[in-house]
Order: sequence, then C-alpha cells, then structure tokens
Amino acid sequence: MNGLPCEGALATKPDLLCESARISMEIEHTALPGVLVLTPRRFGDHRGFFSEIWNRKTLADQGINLDFVQDNQSLSHDTGTVRGLHFQAPPHAQAKLVRCGQGLLFDVAVDIRRGSPTFGRWIGVELSAENGRQLLIPAGFLHGFITRAPRTEVLYKCTAPYAPKADGAIRFDDPDIGINWGIDPAQAVLSDKDAAAPWLRDFETPFVYEAKT
Repeated sequence: MNGLPCEGALATKPDLLCESARISMEIEHTALPGVLVLTPRRFGDHRGFFSEIWNRKTLADQGINLDFVQDNQSLSHDTGTVRGLHFQAPPHAQAKLVRCGQGLLFDVAVDIRRGSPTFGRWIGVELSAENGRQLLIPAGFLHGFITRAPRTEVLYKCTAPYAPKADGAIRFDDPDIGINWGIDPAQAVLSDKDAAAPWLRDFETPFVYEAKT
C-alpha cells in the first residue's frame, strides 16, 4: 500500500478552529480521515514552559469526542526499537493519543477497517519532546512506532483499558503495507510477540468502516 508521510499529507484547517482551540491546540488533519496531529501551545518563560496536552471541552467543540480512561508509558533503551503494529479488538477497541516524553520516535497509524477507502494505507509522524506533537489515532487503526534516539519515552492515553484477550498485532514490516521505517527491518529491536505477528493478508479484521453521512 502507498504510505502517506505526514509532512506531505497534512492539511491544517485553522478556519475550522474556534478561538479557544487556536489558543491552546493546533489541530492538523492528515490524509487518513480521523487521524489528527494535535500540537499544544507552549507558554514559556525563564523557568521553561507550560502546555495543556488535552482538554475535553476544547476538543469536543471541534467534534473530537473521546473519553480517555487509561494512561500508558513506555521506555525503549535502544535506537531502532519497534513496538507494533498493535490493535485491540472490539468491544475493547482503543483510540489513542500518543506523545513523546523524551527522545525521538516515528509514530505510525494504519487503517484496517474493512470497506474503508484507505484500508491498508499508513501515515507516519515524527514526535519528540521538542516539537510537542501528538498523534491522535482512532479505533480501527493499527498503531506502532520506531525509536530514533536512545532512551525514548512514549506516553499515550487510551479510551479503553487493556484487555489481553482482545490484544493483537500485525507484522511491522508487512510488504502489503510497506511502511518506510528508515532502517533495515532485520536490525529492528522487537519483542517475541511482535516478531511472530501475522501478515495483513492472513488477518480477518474485526473493524468495519462506517461512512459518515
């Protein structure tokens, strides 16, 4: 599938943002509908900065209605660590809001909703502590990332708690998806679970595309 590198696919629409959203959050649309880049505004002084990374009302005013119930943190020691591509099946499907606490990562979302016009297509965004960007990934998408710096910390919010029996994965280097991770896949640092994940072509997705009317 054709990849959609985020830098070439963003379409910021400031005309859609209310004044409060302009003040606290920049919202960028990507070529995968529903996948958004949220960049909180930083208020800085000689001490450092303050930013509001999520405000339910501000985002609900923009049509983003999500209730996060679990926050997760991961730390990857080595550059080239890949985690993914992961999903959690219904009725425990998760939307995620992903950001970088330290280090640098390339964060990826893949549409796996049956019947979707963008099924199997991916988008990638570089997240760092410096740029403050966050990737909002709806349910029905695979999620994964590769670290591009040692000791990279990833923080993410989820709309459903972890459900082990609903947890699943697809191979990060699936040729039918064709993600450009920027490394030789053989050099990726993987968990045993991710290394043994199936290919997309052997997977029957539990997600169904619902066109908005």
